[in-house]
Amino acid sequence: MERKVINVRTISELHRLYECGAPKHPLVSVIDLRSINHSVLDPGIGYQMDLYLVSCKRFKGEIMYGRSQYDFEEGSVMFTAPGQVLSVVQEVKVEEGWALFFHPDLINTSGLGRLIHQYSFFLYDLNEALHVSEEEKAILYDCVSKIERECAGRIDKHTQHLIVSNIELLLSYCERFYDRQFLTREKVNNDIVQQFEFMLNEYFTREILQQDGLPDVKYFASRLNLSAKYLADLLHKFTGKSTQEHIHLRLVQEAKNLLWSTNRSISEISYDLGFEHASHFSRLFKTKTGFTPGEFRNNKQEPDGIN
Repeated sequence: MERKVINVRTISELHRLYECGAPKHPLVSVIDLRSINHSVLDPGIGYQMDLYLVSCKRFKGEIMYGRSQYDFEEGSVMFTAPGQVLSVVQEVKVEEGWALFFHPDLINTSGLGRLIHQYSFFLYDLNEALHVSEEEKAILYDCVSKIERECAGRIDKHTQHLIVSNIELLLSYCERFYDRQFLTREKVNNDIVQQFEFMLNEYFTREILQQDGLPDVKYFASRLNLSAKYLADLLHKFTGKSTQEHIHLRLVQEAKNLLWSTNRSISEISYDLGFEHASHFSRLFKTKTGFTPGEFRNNKQEPDGIN
């Protein structure tokens, strides 16, 4: 039986759900998480919000995100983008915290609206939350308190610009703090990079390309229990290359080996490497090496002789 999902489309609907009175602004709201009655949220229901959410909280309880269940007893900053589904597994006791909700319409005509996709942490899983120090928490709350004051005041021609500017500042700080978190967890993250590289090599050596085709980011992320965005960001920060670049480089290396060591036709090699059409393989190979597969083979270079 499928779980019931309630769609929360506006800030007003959000306030009705939490029973916290009328919102002070139609497109944005800051909620003190200690002041609301969390028992109004049914553990058996999913809540799909057409809103962006940034929340900083310290609580005891469990939250279901997608099909995964997470236990948070320490302070964390979490992010969700419009369309994601959250639900409470059991009663949550919030010890402290705030939640900033804003509707996409608030930022649609602003620079932030055009750039918000760059803040990829909105697509991270909850187990990839940002953990902040007390000092960092205070910096974030300073941004949020300014947004809250703007919402509480009289709306004028400056209100939206000031609110959006402070949201952008908040997200920029979060991006900085995530960079710090990646670095402070260097050993763990290096282990993940090594696991990814092992899995990538295994994918090619197990000869499953013909059956499953080229792997994508989600293939590796799911096996590492990470979101695709988090894995992509982690790899880029530690190796300077995207997940797709890693896959393509490994593919080209395998292609070079086959072109060098076998007499198989280019069409056969492209099929072995998971391509339906040899032209797609040839195009990728030339993009990465500057040579067509035929030119590479005719030059009789060692596999690493042409980069």
